[in-house]
Amino acid sequence: MSIELLCRKIGMTRIYDESGESIPVTVLEAGPNFVVQKKTDEHDGYTALQLGFQERRRKVTPKPLLGHFDKAKVAPQRHLHESRVTAEIAGQHEVGGEVKADVFAAGQVVDVVGTSKGRGTQGVVKRHHFSMQKWTHGTHEGFRSPGSIGPGSYPAHVIKGLRMAGRMGNEQVTVRNVEIVRVDAKKNLIMIRGAVPGANDGIVHVRPAIKPPRAKQGPGGKK
Repeated sequence: MSIELLCRKIGMTRIYDESGESIPVTVLEAGPNFVVQKKTDEHDGYTALQLGFQERRRKVTPKPLLGHFDKAKVAPQRHLHESRVTAEIAGQHEVGGEVKADVFAAGQVVDVVGTSKGRGTQGVVKRHHFSMQKWTHGTHEGFRSPGSIGPGSYPAHVIKGLRMAGRMGNEQVTVRNVEIVRVDAKKNLIMIRGAVPGANDGIVHVRPAIKPPRAKQGPGGKK
């Protein structure tokens, strides 16, 4: 278990590596994250660090939270997240300390968790990629309809889980095993190869990959 950083999605761009290859990357602002609370096996039954991200005004912060932040000697934070860690990692951080982008390194494989863009209520063609119906042979004002949604005589009801029209997006999405291309420790920026879920200025969580890809093996099972 490693630290899971709160980051702000800035947007996408392209950078060039040493060989001149153009790489599409997503730029994430990784903080700094502040350690607001530390939990241990002795007192809480598990080990974790509560991290805060993005400072907020004291005027709009509830008083119970103000006391929580003042106890940690940290400015009020807009986002709080608890990161399960090992006792060894927890021992490296103290309450009130900072966790910056340099906990990750270029070439490292990570998972990114975010909330996908909300698309509102959509039909089956956009939501589930159904094919449209024919525009001829008697089709009347039903070009984007889903067609039959269930058998008539038996079981005489719509089967649970059937793909139909409804709300699209605004769900938690995890992108696994993406590569960190570059880390700018001075500016607290992480550049990740490819796209990550969510809109610009959205909050995403970055953690070391839980199930990293296996090394490729050659003939006879040799690496």
